[in-house]
Amino acid sequence: MRAVAVVIPAHDEEALIGRCLASVTRAMAHAREREPDLSATIVVVLDACSDTTGLQTRRWPVQALEISARNVGTARRTGVAHALASLDSAPGDTWIAMTDADTIVPRDWITHQLELMDAGIDLVLGTVRPDFADLSARHAAYWRATHERGRPPGNVHGANLGVRASTYVEAGGIRDLVEHEDVALVRAVRALGARERASDVHEVETSGRFMGRTPGGYAAFLRRVHAWVDAPPLAAPGA
Repeated sequence: MRAVAVVIPAHDEEALIGRCLASVTRAMAHAREREPDLSATIVVVLDACSDTTGLQTRRWPVQALEISARNVGTARRTGVAHALASLDSAPGDTWIAMTDADTIVPRDWITHQLELMDAGIDLVLGTVRPDFADLSARHAAYWRATHERGRPPGNVHGANLGVRASTYVEAGGIRDLVEHEDVALVRAVRALGARERASDVHEVETSGRFMGRTPGGYAAFLRRVHAWVDAPPLAAPGA
């Protein structure tokens, strides 16, 4: 039997967790329509939440785990370990799909990754686009101009990352890092010589906020780009 595990770390995401889980459960339902025998689980790791994120999460058909690490690497690792223990499938037939609590995934988010799994791919780097409503007009225009559909850059984003469970285990899994845990995992997977694919077919939309839940991550990247794109032009000499 084949299986898929979706793992989502969450820290104080009461404003966004609902839309995230609505999209993930829709994608999971679509995958199970396509593959009725698919064994599947969605695990949300509530890491040091002090708001209503946990209450909202428990309204959805997901497994909710509570930890107090305040560490995204630990949250992802805990979620993956729990998910794999609850699934009745061999690691080589199990796919791990990761996203973030401030992210919306498309309907074919899981099915596309499973198609790549069937093609022999062990690691999938999915693209991420910011919510343009959170950006300035110039920033949004810059993003559109520098991202051509059909040519994914292959950047590593924990908000859209998939890996075969056997490859994940062989690579040593997610490390307890407060940031860039996704990059460390991909680096370890690549060291194994795993088959990798970058794809924008199942692109996700994540929050365009500039202050995220980790010191770095996508929010910090958007903040740097915004500072550059929206910087006032230099005054002409003598002006």
